Amino acid sequence: MLDLRVWPGVEADGSVPTNTPGKARDNGKEQMQRLAKLVKKHRNGQINKVDWLDRLTFREIEVINEREKKASDYLYLMIEFPEVTMDGMPYSIVYYEKDGDEVFQHRSQSDVVKLPDYEILQENLVEAKHHKLARSLRSGGNTRELKPTSTVRDALNTILGYPPTTALSTEEQDLIWKYRFYLSSQKKALTKFVKCINWKVAGEERQALEMLALWAPPDPEDALELLGPAFTHPAIRRYAISRLNQAPDDDLMLYLLQLVQALKYEDFESIKAAYQVMLKEKEDKLEPRNWGSEKLDKSERLEKTEKVEKSERLDRDIRNSDSTSTPVTSSESESQLSTSQEPLMDLASFLITRACQNSMLANYFYWYLSIECEDQADPAISAKQDTRVKEMYATVMNMFNTTLKLGNSIWQKRRAFLQRQKTFIEQLVSLVKAVARESGNRKKKTDRLRALLTDPDPTMKFPFSGFEPIPFPLDPEICIKGIVSQKASLFKSALMPSKLTFMTMGNSEYIAIFKHGDDLRQDQLILQTIALMDKLLRRENLDLKLTPYRVLATSTKHGFVQFIESTTVAEVLASEGSILNFFRKHHPSETGPYGVVPEVMDTYVRSCAGYCIITYVLGVGDRHLDNLLLTASGKLFHIDFGYILGRDPKPLPPPMKLSKEMVEAMGGVGSEHYHEFRKQCYTAFLHLRRHANLILNLFSLMVDASVPDIALEPDKAVKKVQDKLRLDLSDEEAVHYVHNLLDLSVTAVMAVLVEQLHKFAQYWRK
Repeated sequence: MLDLRVWPGVEADGSVPTNTPGKARDNGKEQMQRLAKLVKKHRNGQINKVDWLDRLTFREIEVINEREKKASDYLYLMIEFPEVTMDGMPYSIVYYEKDGDEVFQHRSQSDVVKLPDYEILQENLVEAKHHKLARSLRSGGNTRELKPTSTVRDALNTILGYPPTTALSTEEQDLIWKYRFYLSSQKKALTKFVKCINWKVAGEERQALEMLALWAPPDPEDALELLGPAFTHPAIRRYAISRLNQAPDDDLMLYLLQLVQALKYEDFESIKAAYQVMLKEKEDKLEPRNWGSEKLDKSERLEKTEKVEKSERLDRDIRNSDSTSTPVTSSESESQLSTSQEPLMDLASFLITRACQNSMLANYFYWYLSIECEDQADPAISAKQDTRVKEMYATVMNMFNTTLKLGNSIWQKRRAFLQRQKTFIEQLVSLVKAVARESGNRKKKTDRLRALLTDPDPTMKFPFSGFEPIPFPLDPEICIKGIVSQKASLFKSALMPSKLTFMTMGNSEYIAIFKHGDDLRQDQLILQTIALMDKLLRRENLDLKLTPYRVLATSTKHGFVQFIESTTVAEVLASEGSILNFFRKHHPSETGPYGVVPEVMDTYVRSCAGYCIITYVLGVGDRHLDNLLLTASGKLFHIDFGYILGRDPKPLPPPMKLSKEMVEAMGGVGSEHYHEFRKQCYTAFLHLRRHANLILNLFSLMVDASVPDIALEPDKAVKKVQDKLRLDLSDEEAVHYVHNLLDLSVTAVMAVLVEQLHKFAQYWRK
């Protein structure tokens, strides 16, 4: 009798040695094979036979075999061959019988039984009925006077504390709806309330719009959430725009980049219709009046009066009607929310209106739109995007251009400036391309650049050394009138960016870097975010001496970067030996800490803390001492944001870029200044966490932008920033968390090794 191992689903291997052995190999752990060998020896007479002992032994062997079979994942087949004795020798007989060689298919797995589920992806009728009953007017009862208990109030506060990315459960939505009148006095609760509404149900939609009119108006920064892709109802989006209209131009400037991206979530047909109306008005304005114009004016006034009366009747009907079944149209929705002093607008009209009234907004709005129009013109990019998006951006650009053209003299002047800016940059691109075609080293290319700036090529026909003043696209508050050719130079890099010195109207100099062949949109986003964070921290009376220099992408292939007079930390260490020696050289003090003016040391400590926290939150990677810059006044700042949201080309990067040399400049880990640095880090992190909703809302509007590191994983981009803010921790736990991050960053061994390798690579490049 043999116990043979079965190999289901495996083709038999008849070779020696075989891959499908019937007898398992003796691995020393299982007793089954060892005992089988002993049984064979006993059968062959190599072990003495003792009847009483054999009975006990074979019974125990069977128990052991059964136990090991059950414990293993293998299948076993027990075979017993009949024996005959001939001439005193036992023989096992192997014989064949009719149909005895039929193959029996053993199934290692059971059949998968497929049952059709006709209700899958269908509406759950029970939940739908519950939702309808919970939101109906009749079951509302006295919800207007309903007050939550302490337990319910805690639950509501927990829900209101959720970040904007959190989806509300059905129970949480019902709770918000039930206590909507109680929550209507809290402006932060509006976005959570809007998420609870099923806008496809007419009665629920009508009640929601009525509540919207009663709700405490949210801050403009909170209204940004309502412009995201999740909110498509026109009344909600226009209400959000009415709140944004309360924001001053300075704040709107910080959100403008994201608002241009939010145009992708607008109703394209309404934008197109508005443009057609504008073209009709343009034709009417240019058309000369005839002798019957007075009668025409009278008929127009009569028509407008009838429209106003009709709108007022419609508003009265809406207020007096019982909200049960009649669907709510877009115009009816807006009439419930608008006032005569503040008409509701779509996002495109709002941005155009505000841009026409402010030169700074007009400048940046034009270039943000321009790059989107160019982006859509790129076949490689536009093939992946909706053709309607391309048409929409072109339509908005035409609307903006037409509005400026039909406006007053100031608006027309702004339009002329923008056209001249475009011409200037086109000519500058042609010049840079001509320099790039020049053969030779960097010195020869620099000479060619200066020669072309002094005496342009006849094909360019643009006087770079002196031209009619125009607002500089990078900073429209500065008017430039020429480029100082002898101060132009090229940087040491593969693309050789141009360092240009512009002469301003006040006869002062403004230095900027023009990069060609580089997409600056990712740097533009990060610098805009740093500027926003700097403003938020300053509102909390926390000045971290940040340097949010300006970046403007004028195309997908070129743009401007503000030049800040500074030195890389790597150069400082190479020339001065330490950061402290650099400060002593520029701002020595006999009475100051470490021989440095106290203000400079304070600036250095604060800027280090600010950039440690900000680059950590934004997940900025590829940090080394060549992209950390230091000014003579003590400001440290970062450049080159090619890796963000956790991406890093280096292995095992530390959470923050905090090298040994940077800490030594503060006096070491035990110094008073290093403790102040840690304190500033804690404070900055806590303040940014309190403004997490604004930061997350802005990143949410950028998920469909053509920013490389966001486009890699657009669905995870916002979550990456949210995870860095650790909103799940209390303030005390967050401080402890940052404390551990700083300790980990200071003692990171891999960062030191990578820095040495980078220094070695830079040496061989030179």
